[in-house]
Amino acid sequence: MGEEKKKLLGKARRSWLLEKLQAAEGPLKGSVLAKEANVSRQVIVGDVTLLKAEQHPIIATSEGYLLHQQSGQAAEKIVVCQHLPERTEEELQLLVDLGVTVKDVRVEHPVYGLMTASIMVSNRREVKQFISRISQGKAGYLSELTGGIHLHTLAAEDEDVLEEAVVALTDHGFLLKEWD
Repeated sequence: MGEEKKKLLGKARRSWLLEKLQAAEGPLKGSVLAKEANVSRQVIVGDVTLLKAEQHPIIATSEGYLLHQQSGQAAEKIVVCQHLPERTEEELQLLVDLGVTVKDVRVEHPVYGLMTASIMVSNRREVKQFISRISQGKAGYLSELTGGIHLHTLAAEDEDVLEEAVVALTDHGFLLKEWD
């Protein structure tokens, strides 16, 4: 008979999970992590929540979990934009071409309140993958819930790059407001 796989427990499992995320070169799917740890996917979701509460910068994306690395991203700015869904790719490409990482999208829903989703795109390939996942999943954009109004957290190597992004968003008719 085969050897039964041992279940990783509590703190040891969370330490193992953190090590896996630190070593990963891309997102790790919760179902794969659960299988390796011999636990349910829901246990992994709980572990990620606990690790986030301990201030570990774990991001849940549609591709899986990843540890957010701050490499070269010293400045951040929140902007409020508005556009039709058909212009999403144009907006994201405009930003990544300037060297900006679009970290998330947020909308203020009248019933559910603030809704946030991780985007984490910093180049055209990642933008294409994001747009493809939306269309393949037959999912809508969060901004469709709010007439196209949404917020983005932008990150870049310095404030000058972010100011350039604000100008570009304004010139292309995307920007409604910026926050300091």
